[in-house]
Amino acid sequence: MNTVDLQKIKNRYDIIGNNAQLNLALETAMAVAASDLAVLVSGESGVGKDVISRIIHENSTRRSGPYLAINCGAIPSGTINAELFGHEKGSFTGAIATRKGYFEEADGGTLFLDEIGELPKDTQALLLRVLQDGEYMKVGSSKVEKTNVRVVAATNANLPHLVAEGKFREDLYYRLNAINIQMPPLRERKDDIYLLFRKFSSDFAEKTHLCKLSLEHDAIAMLKAYRWPGNIRQLKNFTEALTVLESRPSSPGMERVELSTECLAAHLPQEQDSLLPALQDGARASGESSISQDNLKAIIKVLLDLKQEVNSLKKEVDMLKGGHTAVPKVEAPAFEEAEWQESRPEREEYPEDVQDVKLSLKNNNDELIRRTLEKYNGKPKDAAKELGISERTIYRWLEKQKKNV
Repeated sequence: MNTVDLQKIKNRYDIIGNNAQLNLALETAMAVAASDLAVLVSGESGVGKDVISRIIHENSTRRSGPYLAINCGAIPSGTINAELFGHEKGSFTGAIATRKGYFEEADGGTLFLDEIGELPKDTQALLLRVLQDGEYMKVGSSKVEKTNVRVVAATNANLPHLVAEGKFREDLYYRLNAINIQMPPLRERKDDIYLLFRKFSSDFAEKTHLCKLSLEHDAIAMLKAYRWPGNIRQLKNFTEALTVLESRPSSPGMERVELSTECLAAHLPQEQDSLLPALQDGARASGESSISQDNLKAIIKVLLDLKQEVNSLKKEVDMLKGGHTAVPKVEAPAFEEAEWQESRPEREEYPEDVQDVKLSLKNNNDELIRRTLEKYNGKPKDAAKELGISERTIYRWLEKQKKNV
């Protein structure tokens, strides 16, 4: 598939990103769509496995047929057979009428079975029969029914491991795994993370009439360094919550709010060790840290830049104490639409004084902000421009001063 056709697919299904593994997954989905082969979509929770299923259905010869998406893990084991294959009246307590199952409802179309690894063993045997022969029986009936359904299954579990433990049928695994499509986790799509952040913020801001969010360069590095264990779903929820908390109503001339590293760090959730994805076998065997070299460089870069900013503020405070009336202006890099995409040279060596970065200048910083506000008659916008910091930082400082009164 050429680049133009691939981009059309992304635009049609609102897919953001240029990761090579993501592109491969989309190309594979389009390639197998015209066939009737069973497809197994693998990947962690929240990576968008359902999108692959919709792409397959809507680009197949079954596109005019029904499409049903079922979460197998959300159906109680006692009723899942009746849900999938239907039941006869009186077949069990509460069966007050004959009811169609999902395989009957989806006849002629596609059935997406998410969390396929959660199926009970007896249901797995019934599913295998449907996949092989297109035959099933309703609960409480002895009549064989026929259906013509294409199954696309998805899992965030390690099915080969479940097969080895005897929790998943080996013959069903190979029947489902005719085509395997692997969706990459978000932590392996670092260059796509800020693209997704901007997209989610833009969509949510438009819906709620708030300003869109953007991030300073170092805040972008922090966003990318976070592991996002909940993947795209977590990033979307985080972005929308951050927009509510840190944005403001949009108005002419004010359509975007840029957040600092400090602001982003205050909102990023703290990860629990038990929730982190497991280390790869090689890393575990060698005793390597779960923090990658790229993440370590990003963290140190943030610390170095923070130290430079603190030193700059200290010099300004010293000048004020020396009798200077004018506050030297600290220029902040202007945000450009694609500026965050530019690569910045990384330090190959880490200075020994990284660990000495401290925020001991808080009182002097407070005095600097206070005097600058006095100079501009209490106008946060002018003071922020003079200091080279965001207006939001000034407002947060003022709120803290009110609480301390």
